[in-house]
Amino acid sequence: MNQTLELLAADAAADALADAASPHVLTLANDADPREISLDGVARVDLNFPKFSDGRAFSQAFLLRRRLGYRGDIRATGDVLVDQLVQLQRTGFSSAVLRADQDMGDARRQFARYADYYQGDAVQVKPLFEKAE
Repeated sequence: MNQTLELLAADAAADALADAASPHVLTLANDADPREISLDGVARVDLNFPKFSDGRAFSQAFLLRRRLGYRGDIRATGDVLVDQLVQLQRTGFSSAVLRADQDMGDARRQFARYADYYQGDAVQVKPLFEKAE
């Protein structure tokens, strides 16, 4: 699997917060239903992980990509750990701001650990057995 998830260090979080004030950036609360909002003119959707164990943003990202066909940037913010990165990518996130104590080198190596997946996901819809060789 190639890394397509853009990784941002925690010090980029200040820039991310400043960008969030842009009218082209939409920040969704974890309990918001993406199907009930307008995505017209939205270039980026920020989905927050208030704590590592709260996975509602994964479902929101999947809905945005697969059900709503959103093509803009979906960014993970908050308590984002290296352990989450591959699943973030598979559910439709395109960028992530890592928590301050996370190592960027470890984050990049995470994608090399998993070469491919049998199941389809938000990015690669077809399962492995249906892909042309």
